[in-house]
Amino acid sequence: MRFIIVNEVIKSLKAHRSFRSYQNKAVDEEQLNQIIQSVQASPNWVNGQQYSIIAVKDEERKKKLAELCGNQKHIEEAPVFLIFCADFYRTHLACEMEGTTINTTDDIDTLIVGVTDVGIALGTAVTAAESFGLGTVPIGGIRRNALEVIEMLGLPEYVIPVSGLCIGHPVEDTGQKPRLLKEAVYHEEVYNREQGPLLEEYNERYSRYLQERSKNNRVGTWTKVVSSFFSKRYYQGIAEMLSKQKFPGGRL
Repeated sequence: MRFIIVNEVIKSLKAHRSFRSYQNKAVDEEQLNQIIQSVQASPNWVNGQQYSIIAVKDEERKKKLAELCGNQKHIEEAPVFLIFCADFYRTHLACEMEGTTINTTDDIDTLIVGVTDVGIALGTAVTAAESFGLGTVPIGGIRRNALEVIEMLGLPEYVIPVSGLCIGHPVEDTGQKPRLLKEAVYHEEVYNREQGPLLEEYNERYSRYLQERSKNNRVGTWTKVVSSFFSKRYYQGIAEMLSKQKFPGGRL
């Protein structure tokens, strides 16, 4: 039998859960600085660093963003709300400095690169914040009224909001959602398409979790949740937003 020593980083990663209620207590500025520096050390495509982070701490601005994100109260409660943006504005400036022209609108890989860099940055920020005992929750609702968010944050062309992130001192631990079985997400050599039984088993565990948790308990399954999200276009106006900001996908 092999014994593997689990280090503190692994323990922290495996203990992740989202928090949607925060204490009225500020996040230490040096901790926030360390979080941002950790993000800046994260990998990115060709060292282009195609992301930007906008921190919002002002109470009225957080309140407005909470409304734009679908009336998510925890955005107001969190002392720091970060907005992660895919950012090619600096690339645009670099092209001007070098006498070339940026072309982001005709290559869908531009969008893939930008949101990938944001995803890595966001995940790094979550891990760094949790290392200080802080709680977080990503906010996809930042795209719900994306054009208004763009105007509010003063985003130039070539920059789009992708995800928000609440950071703060959590009120309570509401428990960890069960995850899919490893066999459903980890494949060796080739993709395993026979996942029906794995999803059925996960549905049972997920349904028990929803019914037994202390807050917002309800009846449902994982397949019902994700199918309801992806059977229709969830956020309207995304194509218009992409077109306005000179990103590919605006003609969808």
